[in-house]
Amino acid sequence: MKEEIVIAINDVSFRYGREPVLESVTIVVRRYDFSSIVGPNGSGKTTLLKLLLGLLPPATGTISVFGKAPEKARRHIGYMPQYIHLDMKYPVTVTDVVMMGRLKGNLGLRFSKKDREIASRALEEVRLHDLSDRSFNELSGGQRQRVLIARALACEPDILLLDEPTSNMDPEVEEALFTILSDLNKRMTILLVTHDLGFVSQVVKSVICVNRKVVVHPTTAINGAMINEIYGGDLRMIRHDHICSERGHINE
Repeated sequence: MKEEIVIAINDVSFRYGREPVLESVTIVVRRYDFSSIVGPNGSGKTTLLKLLLGLLPPATGTISVFGKAPEKARRHIGYMPQYIHLDMKYPVTVTDVVMMGRLKGNLGLRFSKKDREIASRALEEVRLHDLSDRSFNELSGGQRQRVLIARALACEPDILLLDEPTSNMDPEVEEALFTILSDLNKRMTILLVTHDLGFVSQVVKSVICVNRKVVVHPTTAINGAMINEIYGGDLRMIRHDHICSERGHINE
C-alpha cells in the first residue's frame, strides 16, 4: 500500500518578470519520502521550495500540501533557508534562535514551558543540546546550520524543507548530519537542496533534478557524478529501470 500523498504539484510554471524559471513541473511526494533537489545555480531549486511554502504564487498549475493551498499548510512545514538574516553582533543564544521556530505568528515573544521543552528536544535531535546557552555567533559554520535545522524542527513539522543544509560543513560533520536526517525521516518527509550527492546518495530515496523542467529519479545508489545527468552527461549512477523522455519516465 502506497503512503499518503503529502505534496502534489501539477503542471506548475513560474517566472520572474519575463524570465521563465520553472516550466510544466509535475511532482508527487508521499509521506516519509526523502528526496534531494539538485540542479545548477539559477535552475529554480530555491524557487521550488518557496512555491511549496506559498511564498510565491505559481503562474500556472496547482500546488497542494496535505490537500490544502501551501499558505494554509505552513504549520505542517519546517523550513531552513539557504541564507539567514541575523545581525551577528546581536547577542542571541542558540536557544534564542531555536525558539524562533515556536513563534507561529506571535511576535510577543512570550513562550510557554511546552515551547521551551520542544526547543530543547529539537537541539537534542541535532546533537547540540550542550551548546544551548552558547552565543550563536561563536559557533562554527556547521554548528550554525544544525541550529537552524533545530529551529525548523521546533515547529513540529510533518515536512522538512532544507535549502543547502550542508554548506560550511566539513565531510565528517556532514556525514553526522545525514545520520540525523535519516532518523528524522522515520517520522517526517524531507526535501533538501544540495550539491553534495556523494553523501546524500546513501540516505535519499529519490533525486529531483531541476533545470527549468523537473525530472524525478528513483535511485538505490548514486554518487557525486549524478550532477552530470542534469547537464546531459553520464547516467550510469542512476537506476534506470525506466526511460527518460519528454513525457517523463516510462517503466521498462
